[in-house]
Amino acid sequence: MAERLRTQAYGALVAVAAIAVTTLLVYPLKQVAPTVALGVVYLLAVLLVASVWGAWLGLATAVGSALAFNFFHIEPTHRFTIANGENWVALGVFFVTAVVASELAQRARRRADEADQRRREADLAAEMARLLLRSSDDLDRTLGDVAHRLAQTLDLPSAGIELSAVAGDDRRLSFALREGPRQLGTLLVPKDLSERKLQRVQERVVPALEALLAAAIERDELLGNRVEAAALRRSDVVKTALLRAVSHDLRSPLTAILTAAEPLGESDLSDEERRELAAGVSEEAHRLARLIDNLLDLSRLEADAAEPRVDWCDLGEVITLAAEEVQGGLRLQVSPDLPLIRADAAQLERAFANVFDNSVRHSNGEPVLVRAWPLHNRILMRVVDRGPGIPPAQRERVFEPFYRSGTEATGHRGSGLGLAIARGFVEANGGKIWVESLPGQGTSFVLEFPIDHVVQPEANAEAPQLA
Repeated sequence: MAERLRTQAYGALVAVAAIAVTTLLVYPLKQVAPTVALGVVYLLAVLLVASVWGAWLGLATAVGSALAFNFFHIEPTHRFTIANGENWVALGVFFVTAVVASELAQRARRRADEADQRRREADLAAEMARLLLRSSDDLDRTLGDVAHRLAQTLDLPSAGIELSAVAGDDRRLSFALREGPRQLGTLLVPKDLSERKLQRVQERVVPALEALLAAAIERDELLGNRVEAAALRRSDVVKTALLRAVSHDLRSPLTAILTAAEPLGESDLSDEERRELAAGVSEEAHRLARLIDNLLDLSRLEADAAEPRVDWCDLGEVITLAAEEVQGGLRLQVSPDLPLIRADAAQLERAFANVFDNSVRHSNGEPVLVRAWPLHNRILMRVVDRGPGIPPAQRERVFEPFYRSGTEATGHRGSGLGLAIARGFVEANGGKIWVESLPGQGTSFVLEFPIDHVVQPEANAEAPQLA
């Protein structure tokens, strides 16, 4: 209201100034035209004021112009009297013309204002559509941006959009956003708005917002269904690979066990033959148990159920225990200054054993070097083999479940689960694992663990020297 009064006051000053300038302009024009015909010059001031500040101020300008024209230019001058009837007619025609011109200018102004409002509302609808239908952000956050843009466009002190039914209060009015009988949300605006703005909100903004919000909610539901479908497809892939593993990798050791177990009951076997068959049964049973353990570990990781039991652990001891599970081929170079870390020792032991076993199998019979040392605020660990290396395109794929690399060259019958489980357990305990390799020059699996800055031995920043 104060802004409006300041604007009207400024308009009144402009009207007075325009009347004064026009009055002065009429004096030289009297030399070339009759005085009664020069009243039309005042219409310029009337049109100017009416088109900018409205009909009422335009009408006041018309009255002021008529009085100024009469006082300064119609005989007798400097009096508000008219001696000639012809001048009465001219002044009357001028006044009527000024009033009509003022009204026409006001109508043109209203139409221009309405067109500008429609343009701003169309821009607002386009902006709301862009935010609601193309944004990848969370819908709640997007609604905050939409409400802010709406308040700016409609010159509102504030606005809010909620995805629930919210009642108005002593400060806010609520407009239900519906799709048929279903309420999608609520638009909240200040209560002290003018009747005209409330009408604009109710008749133009709310219907557009209802349609866009319904489309945005439907889009989010479709995206959610797509993500769920992708998860189901991935689950189907895992199940298919699992069935293949069960049909081959589980059947192979079972067949070997049954084949070796049947002759054990015969009495004509020598002690040496019996020991060989028993060793074969034991080896295949261990292989079968390891495969089952890997399948169970993978299922827990896929279901996000492999929650680590965190406690202080000595990474050097974990490396030693994991190395004992692998049959030979390892050289350990573990720094004696490794600090304690908080992790699940059992999970890390399984992860290290899988990495060691993979490296030994692909090292072409050469020893695998395992190094571990503290470096600044982390522990680095490298498992280096002298095998054929891994091509760049396969360096990430080796961590995928059931992916087998180089099986033809090595003759390995693994299930392709070891490295996937290793990455899952390492990352679950706050670590990282990646591959560095050049074809024909061997492979290094690099593991990194953060060091908790709580009571720990002094770390040696340099790696241990090779023997």
